[in-house]
Amino acid sequence: MKLYRPVGLKELELILAANAKAYPPRLQWQPIFYPVLNFEYARQIATRWNLDDELSGYAGFVTAFDINDAYIAQFEVQNVGAHLHNELWIPAESLAEFNTHIHGYIQVLAAYYGEKYTGKIQQTSVMAGFNAFEQLNYIAQLPKNDQAIVDVIKTDAVAIQVNFAYWQQTKQHPKTLACLQNVWQAMFPERALGVHQK
Repeated sequence: MKLYRPVGLKELELILAANAKAYPPRLQWQPIFYPVLNFEYARQIATRWNLDDELSGYAGFVTAFDINDAYIAQFEVQNVGAHLHNELWIPAESLAEFNTHIHGYIQVLAAYYGEKYTGKIQQTSVMAGFNAFEQLNYIAQLPKNDQAIVDVIKTDAVAIQVNFAYWQQTKQHPKTLACLQNVWQAMFPERALGVHQK
């Protein structure tokens, strides 16, 4: 079964830091994990709630994943509004087990950025403290060889994954982005850089 999960910036960072294999534990005030059953509902949440929300980093991302049918069947579908608004309620204490039933990688299907988005990423190294534009400018001034790109991917893969779609939207440094994407694909052929098609 394919499920969808709208997330903010910090949650996406934690997902990517876990090699896109698991959703992070819920915070103390989050007793339930809510995956939803369709892309459109996830998109509505990501765009209507996250883009003006400081705790979401002024960004919304639609993630998707495949999960074992037999396992997920134990959770009843909950409708919380219109016919699209169907979701599952996973108790926070069950999330670790839930993650073990995810097949493959968690994918990012769509990325939306609010006006106050800066792109500063905690899960980073050489680009610590850089906003999204400063990160791209840093990568653009690296030596024009694949090894330099390999090195920055190794140290700052999370920042690159989070902000790649944002950089594409700015249309700045297109040659750098093309090089970055090519090297990424050579390093991680099973994981496309940027958003996946729904």
